[in-house]
Amino acid sequence: MKLLSVNAGRATAVDYTDAAGGKSGVDKRPVEGPVRVFAPGPTGVGASGVEGDDVCDLRFHGGEDRAAYAFAREDLDGWERELGRALPNGSFAENLTTAGLDVSGALIGERWRVGSGVVLEVTGGRIPCRTFQGHLGEKAWARRFTQEGAPGALLRVIEPGEIRAGDTIEVVRRPDHDITVSLLFRAATLERSLLPRTMVAAEWMESGYLETAREYIAKYGS
Repeated sequence: MKLLSVNAGRATAVDYTDAAGGKSGVDKRPVEGPVRVFAPGPTGVGASGVEGDDVCDLRFHGGEDRAAYAFAREDLDGWERELGRALPNGSFAENLTTAGLDVSGALIGERWRVGSGVVLEVTGGRIPCRTFQGHLGEKAWARRFTQEGAPGALLRVIEPGEIRAGDTIEVVRRPDHDITVSLLFRAATLERSLLPRTMVAAEWMESGYLETAREYIAKYGS
């Protein structure tokens, strides 16, 4: 399992975002390493945890629970075949493009060591938005991405440091539950009756997912 590239985006004016200022950092490209990875501050206030990566909409991106985003090269390859177009590393606005790692099958709270020192913790999956759809330029993209159910992993930084393309990735902890990124994503999008089940992973869950689960349980019970 290894890191193929570290990707970052600069704030650029686009016509497909409703973020303040009309800018987005969704267009992420591989950058030369080493790249510093750090805890960026509270979700909703902090931005990206990847040095040189701009986050323009703090409502949905950045902060401790969403410090970085990983997507598997294998899944990008699958979408290349599906869409009939090239998708270079970073095409899905991921900060980390991986190889040999089941990113969407990772458990919530699972920890990865990248390189010699950085430790990241899985918190949830990426919810597709208007900006992502506009960036890809594919018809009904948010729906198609959601139905695929392999959203990639949002990550919290446990131990900061520097990473670069070619670093090894090692799974160093797997919690004692069965809530994967894909299952949590499905519960929050297409199968909300699964939300009570996901609460066994509440202590590691990204705050937006946790709020969604709590609201569902408050309304419908567990």
